[in-house]
Parts: sequence; C-alpha cells; structure tokens
Amino acid sequence: MASSGSDAAFAYHEPSISTLLNQAGLLVVLNLINVCLDKLLYCGLIGQLFVGILWGTPGAKWLDTETERVIQQLGYIGLIMLVYEGGLSTSIQSMRANLVISLCVALTGIGVPMGLSFILVKLVSASPLQAFAAGASLSATSLGTTFTILSTTNLIPTRLGTVTTSAAMLDDVVGLVMVQIISNLGGGTSSFNAVTVVRPLFVSIGFGLGVFILCAFCLKPTLQKALTMRDHLPQFMGSMQFAFLAQTSVLVGLVAGATYAGTSSLFAAYLAGVIVSWFDGLADDSHILNTNTDRDISQSEPGVLVERTTSEQSTPQDRSNSNTPSTPQEPSYNPDEKVPTGIEVYEKYYKEPVNRILIPLFFASIGFAIPITKMFRGDVVWRGIIYAILMMFGKMVTGLWLVRFSLPSTTTLLFTLRKPFSWALFSCTSRKGENKKKKKSKEKDTRPRRQSAVRTEQLDQNADARNSDEHKGNLPNPNRNEPVSETEPQPTSSNPSSTMSLPPKPKSLYPPFILGLAMVARGEVGYLIASLAESQGMFSSGSNGDVSEIYLVVIWAISICTLVGPISVGTIVKRVKKLQQARGSLGADPLGVWGV
Repeated sequence: MASSGSDAAFAYHEPSISTLLNQAGLLVVLNLINVCLDKLLYCGLIGQLFVGILWGTPGAKWLDTETERVIQQLGYIGLIMLVYEGGLSTSIQSMRANLVISLCVALTGIGVPMGLSFILVKLVSASPLQAFAAGASLSATSLGTTFTILSTTNLIPTRLGTVTTSAAMLDDVVGLVMVQIISNLGGGTSSFNAVTVVRPLFVSIGFGLGVFILCAFCLKPTLQKALTMRDHLPQFMGSMQFAFLAQTSVLVGLVAGATYAGTSSLFAAYLAGVIVSWFDGLADDSHILNTNTDRDISQSEPGVLVERTTSEQSTPQDRSNSNTPSTPQEPSYNPDEKVPTGIEVYEKYYKEPVNRILIPLFFASIGFAIPITKMFRGDVVWRGIIYAILMMFGKMVTGLWLVRFSLPSTTTLLFTLRKPFSWALFSCTSRKGENKKKKKSKEKDTRPRRQSAVRTEQLDQNADARNSDEHKGNLPNPNRNEPVSETEPQPTSSNPSSTMSLPPKPKSLYPPFILGLAMVARGEVGYLIASLAESQGMFSSGSNGDVSEIYLVVIWAISICTLVGPISVGTIVKRVKKLQQARGSLGADPLGVWGV
C-alpha cells in the first residue's frame, strides 16, 4: 500500500505574505531597536525584550505557538554561542588569578537573595518552601544578559569582566541545581530525592575537573609536540577551515556530553571557549619560541646559515631536475604562519549571524515568557516592586568584594587605641596630683628668683664666648655654614602639612557598581525556575486555572531586575568611557586595576 505524500515527505508550500512580513518585520525591528539603544545606553537587549512582549503571546499574539517555540530554540543556540564567545575572550591567567574572588562573588550573589526571599513569608503569606522556590529563581544571574552587556561595553577581556563572567557562570550551575530541586520537590516533600538533587552539582564539578585534568596532563604534551613539529604536518591543518572544524567539534562535543551527563550546556559552552583560548595561548608561545630561536641562530652563525641555505638551494641534482613537477620541495606546513585563533574563527564564521539573528531571537523569546497582562494588579504591583528592590540589593552586595578599604597606619592605630588608656590613667592619677600640688606651691615662690639668676649667668657666658670668637679673627669659619645648610632645608622637606596630613588617595567605585549591577540582571534561568515551580504547583494556593500571586510577584522581580541592570550598567559605562577619553593616557583609568 503506497504511502501518501504527507507521510513520505514534508510538503513545500509558499509562505503567505502576511507570515513573511510578520517574521521579517520582527527581525528588522529587533535589530533597529538594538542599534539605537546600544548607542544611547548600551542596553539594546531591553528593547528586544519589549519587542518580544509586543509580538508574542503576552501582547498582540502576532506569532503562533509553534513559531514562538522555534524562535525559543533558535534563540537558545544564540545563547550558547554568546557564552562560547565569552569563553574565547577570557584570559586563562586572569581567571586563575581571580578564581577566589569569583567564588566569593558567586556565593554572595546566591546566598543573599536566597535569604532575603524569606520575607515573602510576611509579604504574601508564602510558606518556607514557596519562599525557597522564589529565592531559587532569583539567585541565578542571566548569562545572556551579562555577556551581552560586557561584550557591548568591551569589558570581557578585562579583569572586571573575568570576575563577572566567572561568577555568573557559577550562578548558572547553581541555578541548574535549583531546577532539579524544584522538579523533585513538586507540590510537596514526598517526592524529594537527595540523589537527583545533588547529582547536577557533582556532575558539574566533576565535568569541570575532568576537562581540566584532560587538558593539563593529556592534551598539553600532545599539542606542544604537534606544535613543535608543524613543518611535518599537512598544509590544510594550518588553514582557517580546519580551525573552524576543530573548534566547532570541541564546542559541539562538550555541549552534547555535558547535557547528556546532566550538567548545564551553557557551562560546557563556556568551558569550550576557555579550552580554545588556552590552545591559542600554547600556539602563540610556540610561535614566539620558534621565531626567537631562528633569530638567535641567524645572529650567532650568519655565515653557516647562509652557506647552508645556498647549498640546499643550488645542488646540481635540483638544477638538473628543475623542469620536473616534483622539484619544489616546500614544507607541507609553513611554520612562520600563526595558527588561526578562536576569536578570528568566530568573527569570520559566527559573529554576524549570531549577533543579527540568533541573539535578538533569544531576548525576544524571554519577552514571550512575561505575563504582562496579568501583572498590573494593585496588590501585586507594590509587592513585586518591594521584592525587586530587595533582590537588586541582594546582587549589588557582591560589588563590595571589589571595594578596597584604606586601613590606618600602625602608628595611627596605636595612637587611637592609646587614647582610652591614657584617659583612664589620667583620671586615676589626678587625685594623687592634687596633694602634690599643695606641697609644691610653697616652693614656687623661690623658684622665679633662682631661675632669673641662672638665666643672667647664661647670657653673660654666651656674650663672652661671642666676643672671644670675634677677636680671634675676621675670617669666616668654613665649617660654620655646614650645619646651617643642613638644617635650613629640613623644615621645607619635613613639612607635615605637605605629606603626612594629606588623606589617602580615594579609590574608584565604578568597578564595584558595574559588577553589582551586571549581576542584578536575571533572565532565562529565573523564568525557567519560576515557570517550573508554578507548573509543579509550588506557588499555587489551591485554586486551579489562575496564575498565583506569588508567581506574579516573582515575575515582577525578575522583569524589573532584568530591565534595571543593563540600563544602569550602560549608564555607568558611558560615564566611564567619557572619563577615559577626557583623561587620555596621562590620567588614571577610572576602573583602576580592574580595567586591565
């Protein structure tokens, strides 16, 4: 029995003009609003969120459910590529040097919002389990928003960008654990399973350690050996196309392996970018080493090198066989050419489609998940705003790890601690001093006379000494001016008002604010956890068919944080850019050591 055409293949139909105009208009508007807002405040993603709200289910419903699902899937591919780009721009040395502070920032950004979320017990009469689910959705930082902010402001290669991206990545791993916890808890504690809750955390840690051990002990010696033998490798292995295939295979392999293992695909994409960046460092070091050795040989033995090259080029056999096609014995791979880096491959093959199509679709898909039509109830609005302020504070606290407090010197600290002890000693000895004053008051009457007599005797002796010196000779003593020359400049050089009385140089507060506000933005993970908790019945109070009040409050907090964070970071970075241009190379960088 022959199968119908619909079962054998997908029938091709020309899309309607309304569908073409709708989808093409979505891409055009997403890119236009992104360019306009990026030039103003470096926050074009906010406009893309509102476009998603307008085009999707919360607004005009110009897209059907299947189209929204496809846009969400394509947008998540753009998120993976965005995180991969962040890994490519990460410096291994900077990440290793700032690992401890990144852990502190991540733990603070998770623990403080989680603890502040228990205010919902009093604010909306939530149970501790519901408050925990709300805190889980607000503890994760939006990786897509964070990487977009940092890449737009060119802060990813800096030390500040390394700390921010590492902390956001750790928040994403913990957010994945929270997803598993919420799915296991469900509507009650009967379905709780500790193994499936702890599994994503240990899988993430094991995956990261496994990749580190594999790169440090297995791949590093192999790659270094291959880089030293580049002149024996085939020529195509140094091309851009081969680098594209190799780096894409690393990305796809790690993402697929991490997802099947049970950890975050975004975490694996970031590790893939870091691995490619690490290989670029190895290739760069090998290239520098080879050029230095060739330069040393040419400087130390120039005659031998020239003689060697001329003898190799002018052998009689080669001259006689010059007409044959096998004469050019060129190396299969030019060792002087540098290996294409991950950034070069990304900019040539991935950058434009990711930035123009996939990333705008990702932020538009976030706008699809905001139930804006049900959020504007009076009791929901003010509670959502209060909870959003607390959640912004919970993430901005992370910026305190970058604040450098100037401690007082040791002498100042000892003098400060000495004051209360000296006051106590003075109060205890004041009574004893009163008795001694009465005894010494009788002796004060005779002291002025004795002191005046002693002073007159000293004045007479000084006058006699001066007269004797003058009568000895009129020639000046050459040693007489030396003490004057040594003592005269001392008051100017040791002036306490010029050096010691000045306050310490103030430190810039721009890096702490940029870090804290960049961590404020929530996004895809927060909406995922909140939607999962709502679908599992954790936020519902027993009424079916209606959105729970706790869920709307949580969505208010996620949405406000996602809007306020990028706008604030863009405003501060715009101010920093103006200060950097005004000061130029002469003044200090407003970001200080965090802008390196």
